[in-house]
Amino acid sequence: MTSAQRPLGTADAIDPTQETGLHHVAALSTELQDVSEVEQRQVRLERVVLVGAWTSGTLEDAESSMAELAALAESAGALVLDGVIQRRDKPDPATYIGSGKAQELRDLVLDHAADTVVCDGELSPSQLVRLEEVVKVKIVDRTALILDIFAQRATSREGKAQVELAQMQYMLPRLRGWGQSLSRQSGGSGGGGGMATRGPGETKIETDRRRLREKVSKLRRELDGMKAGRDLKRQERKRNKVPAVALAGYTNAGKSSLLNRLTGSEALVQNALFATLDPTVRRTQTQSGRSYTLADTVGFVRHLPHQLVDAFRSTLEEVAEADLILHVVDGTHPDPEAQIEAVRTVIEEIGGAGVPELVVVNKADSAPRDVLDRLAESEPAAVAVSARTGEGVEELLARVEEALPHPDIDVEALIPYTHGHLVARVHEEAELISETHEEAGTRIRAKVEEDLAAELAPYAVN
Repeated sequence: MTSAQRPLGTADAIDPTQETGLHHVAALSTELQDVSEVEQRQVRLERVVLVGAWTSGTLEDAESSMAELAALAESAGALVLDGVIQRRDKPDPATYIGSGKAQELRDLVLDHAADTVVCDGELSPSQLVRLEEVVKVKIVDRTALILDIFAQRATSREGKAQVELAQMQYMLPRLRGWGQSLSRQSGGSGGGGGMATRGPGETKIETDRRRLREKVSKLRRELDGMKAGRDLKRQERKRNKVPAVALAGYTNAGKSSLLNRLTGSEALVQNALFATLDPTVRRTQTQSGRSYTLADTVGFVRHLPHQLVDAFRSTLEEVAEADLILHVVDGTHPDPEAQIEAVRTVIEEIGGAGVPELVVVNKADSAPRDVLDRLAESEPAAVAVSARTGEGVEELLARVEEALPHPDIDVEALIPYTHGHLVARVHEEAELISETHEEAGTRIRAKVEEDLAAELAPYAVN
């Protein structure tokens, strides 16, 4: 059972008007007693302590965010030893939690023999340096943690390039020298940098930044080339009037399982955060036989790093340019409403706010009744399904067919048997109303798009 699945223990109330000490979050430890279980993970597990600054919302919200951080840390291959929250009006600009509490965190790290601290937020470069100086172990913020998981999951050339781009954008403002190395010159009149390096020179950190910027530019050019190929395929689908449906939702909501259930395909399914990074597009049919595409995209998460949104923008366009978004929600999660809000925030950020949305509550076979009732009230148009058992899938397919854009030109035509390709196009692109086979050919009545209506015009029956 992962941290995200374990219920959090009841925490003592914290007076939000007072500065407080570090508050322990219950049930976050994932320390393993079984040596064989450690070996099965096949990685050296970092021993981590989690820390968060509770600046808004309820204690339950803060603990929920920490539970998600623990699940993210586990996904990255870490061993979560403890988690603490501090109540603050805003994060401390110097050390994120304040110098006194940073020292308390140092004591906690020593008690647990931890080698890493993971912070539940994105820290500035100076906060990372100052907190690391006090705690004296590696400091990782939420953004770096998510980027690390993406780097582990990326398999395709495009996915790896997108993750590398996001990591470099994150690293650029965080490059720093250590001790005297910061002022080391790569040039200089007497420098030993070799030919073409003498002169004013630049510091080592300036050289690193310049190389990173050059690499970022190169990656962007490569990704633009890959995007062109995907755009071409998308334009071809639009030209052929094939409607596009996109699966979007929180990570681990079951989007890939639902894709497999709806299309009969075998996309990778794992009970893991961010198992899918590369978009999978499958062609399938409505119950009446009309073709459409169904795209599975990368999962979202609260506070998804803006570097990732920017780097993955080209693949997320599958969502923004779809005719319908199936917003998949995990019905077993204790706070699906917060996940829905986080997903809609990202969809709006990538330009998909105007795309029609159908909320699909997945895992209905194991979701608590009170959660399903809550979602039925807050999202009255939602469909409850189980990708595992098939429950509710027939209703979902009917709702998808109803929500897709519909051709609006009525035609009746008698198509010669020698023009069977036109009949095939009617089946694939149109809404077939009736079809009979006569001596002279196939008589069809259907609703079609303008271009197909023009091709059927010579065979129209008045």
